[in-house]
Amino acid sequence: MHHQHDPHAWITTPITANLLRGALDLEQTERGLLPHRLPAWARAQCADPQLARAESQPSGVRLAFRTRATAVELDTLPTKTAYVGAPARPDGVYDLLVDGRLAGQAVVTGGDTLTIDITTRTAERRPGTAGTLRFSDLPDRAKDVEIWLPYNETTELVALRTDAPIEPVPDRGRKVWLHHGSSISHGSDAAGPTSTWPALAAALGDVELINLGLGGSALLDPFTARTMRDTPADLISVKIGINVVNHDLMRLRAFTPAVHGFLDTIRDGHPRTPLLVVSPILCPMVEDTPGPSTIDLTALSTGQLRFRATGDPAERASGKLTLGVIRDELARIVEQRAADDPNLHYLDGRDLYGPADAAGLPLPDQLHPDAVTHQHMAQRFATLTFTTPGPFSHWPERCCSAGSAVRCGCS
Repeated sequence: MHHQHDPHAWITTPITANLLRGALDLEQTERGLLPHRLPAWARAQCADPQLARAESQPSGVRLAFRTRATAVELDTLPTKTAYVGAPARPDGVYDLLVDGRLAGQAVVTGGDTLTIDITTRTAERRPGTAGTLRFSDLPDRAKDVEIWLPYNETTELVALRTDAPIEPVPDRGRKVWLHHGSSISHGSDAAGPTSTWPALAAALGDVELINLGLGGSALLDPFTARTMRDTPADLISVKIGINVVNHDLMRLRAFTPAVHGFLDTIRDGHPRTPLLVVSPILCPMVEDTPGPSTIDLTALSTGQLRFRATGDPAERASGKLTLGVIRDELARIVEQRAADDPNLHYLDGRDLYGPADAAGLPLPDQLHPDAVTHQHMAQRFATLTFTTPGPFSHWPERCCSAGSAVRCGCS
């Protein structure tokens, strides 16, 4: 029987945790529901505004439901970020997936605006109003629908309306891949939320992504390691290096034990889960020059966003970190630990983006890959990890289900 929809008979469904994937915490605000990628206890341990912005930007977070609806509306309140002196940033993109295929893209205008002055390190917030996203002409059949939120806009979810009832997507038994990294994993300059390199790689590997890529904030923070320890997962990866150098956060003496501690903590909750340590992709600016790295104000005055490293290569002798130093040390640490941990693996980030790639696809701002490079990195990552004999091509069975709040002591 043909299913007729009345476009005016909207059904409003409360947005609850069972309709969301990729978020680790949901905060009820005055205006809606705010997905977070770090739990409240972790956020309470660090007052860094950059971390607060990054973890509240819903990279990899998506609404997922099953429905016959041919029209979907979502009211959201985005927070747009603007930089004084820099060109306006484009609105964040929402991706609509129907049965796993991209079926539409849209933006929400308006919302709050956070204006950041890089030179004075101050920020000013201007409140705005919610906007509405509408997808119509969806196929008239039972289907899985996903709405991926913009990876670069904090997004409060206000209301979800459809012209037919919805229900949570049933568990299809896909493996869960938990990934942590920097702004490049967060999404940097990808075309949309399903075309960040981790989202593309997850689709190629047919796994469920939980993306803890945190722009500027992959800093070996203990609370991030504990969050990963407590999150059920079948496959885990950590991409370490670029933020530590750009912040000039620690010397080699602190870095090595911090990496060990980070991995120890993850292993406390996931003793046998395949765990992949990924070193930085090529970034010529900081290959041999230490941080701190800063925005190039000369370029900014001409409306271009570029970064530059301000350290002195000679300071490597006193333990200052560069990407070259970090890659050598990560390879050594993983080799040392893998003697007792056969499920620990290492991937040189230059196998995802290296010197040959930089020649044809240079980093536009000296730091972040562009949309095409995200696609290249995803293809390579999927080939190197999800196909035999890659570290994610076989795994021990996990004895507790994804989404369970139980500590996964047997995974």
